[in-house]
Amino acid sequence: MKRTMTLNLSDAEMSVLDAMCEEKGLSKTALVRQALRLYKSVDDRLARGEKVFVESADKSEKVELMVL
Repeated sequence: MKRTMTLNLSDAEMSVLDAMCEEKGLSKTALVRQALRLYKSVDDRLARGEKVFVESADKSEKVELMVL
């Protein structure tokens, strides 16, 4: 079952959403769904005590992803 919700965003947040949708070729709904799946995946790993890292393409830099 699909449900509908209203989401209130600031102008800056909406601009980011619009830009990302354009860049990725996704609808706002698809982008938000993708973001939720990513956040859930990261949150599950952190809940298990794992760490999540982002590494530069040339592997010269690696930083831990911190989620509040």
